[in-house]
Amino acid sequence: MSNPTYAGSVPVFKQLLGALSNALGKSAAHAEARNIEPAALLQARLFPDMFALVKQVQVACDFATGVCARLAGVTPPTAAGDEQSFADLHARIDSAIAFITGLDAAHFADAASREIILRPGTPKERRFSGQDYLLHYGLPQFFFHVTTAYAILRHNGVELGKKDFMGVY
Repeated sequence: MSNPTYAGSVPVFKQLLGALSNALGKSAAHAEARNIEPAALLQARLFPDMFALVKQVQVACDFATGVCARLAGVTPPTAAGDEQSFADLHARIDSAIAFITGLDAAHFADAASREIILRPGTPKERRFSGQDYLLHYGLPQFFFHVTTAYAILRHNGVELGKKDFMGVY
């Protein structure tokens, strides 16, 4: 029997990151076919006070790697955050998928009860059990940024459907 914390994290993040990568591929093709400057899509946002597409993808990748790393008891990787093209975003997603794929499921054995501390020693310190961290913080944050990236692309005319959001499952 597989570990439920592993099963509820790594495969879910991989599925949605793969779908996001495919949606970005369709977006690049959309921009090229319609002679749209890629930066118009990459810097698009739903509202002025929201992150642009590039940042939505970066944050989604950061949540996928950070949540999985903390649950596995390893240090989350860092990324420069200097992506400026569709190719850069594909590389960022590929790196995130490679990292979480490389985590051994055995490291998730006690993840549900492991204490996760965010922003330790600061006024914003938050303490979670691994299960609460995954279910009530990590996954909702990740889904928010993936969904917002998808919505930005749809809002800008990229032909995507529910299958594009869901990916292969």
